[in-house]
Amino acid sequence: MVPNKILTPALLLTGALLLSVPYAIAPPGSAASLACTPEEVAEDEIKAPAPVARAAPDPIQQVLIEHLSRRFLIAAAATERMVSAAHRAASEVGLDPLLVLAVISVESRFNPIAESVMGAKGLMQIIPKYHLDKLRAAGGEDVVFDPESNIHIGARILQEYVHRTGTLEAGLQFYNGALRDSQALYAHKVLGERERLMQVVRDSGLRVSVAINERGG
Repeated sequence: MVPNKILTPALLLTGALLLSVPYAIAPPGSAASLACTPEEVAEDEIKAPAPVARAAPDPIQQVLIEHLSRRFLIAAAATERMVSAAHRAASEVGLDPLLVLAVISVESRFNPIAESVMGAKGLMQIIPKYHLDKLRAAGGEDVVFDPESNIHIGARILQEYVHRTGTLEAGLQFYNGALRDSQALYAHKVLGERERLMQVVRDSGLRVSVAINERGG
């Protein structure tokens, strides 16, 4: 056994040497912590990625966020994410964002994990087996439950159906799988919901400047 008088100075010297060596801390169990010596860890591997900046909602979006958050009892942050995604998706495919939000309201009541007995999933109730190409292009079938991916894919599907059928009403009926309904009940329900959202914006004193592209082009 080494006497304490010898052991204590040795430990102190070892600790001092260790503290004097510069090093980077890698997360426990990561490749860097298991395979790299301190000098081998690159600077970009130890820096946390910068947060993605989101544009602040414009006044119309803010009104919609507050209304939908209250109506469907959703946290404001989650509602903001969905409203923002609906506006971006609608802009990309040439549809009215209020129309996209109306479809979400009717289809899922803004429940991102909603599922129907027919296999429709997510905010815009996409049936994966009919749209595997779009889901796989977005990252795989599981993205159907990601709010932003679901909204973007659903808006693209709706735009294609409107373009294919030639009218907004028929496109909405096709989206719902109800083309044979001569009364177009689903389309009228969605368009009625869109009108209610527009009235919410108008009641706030803001001017609505969006319009439906009835040909989906």
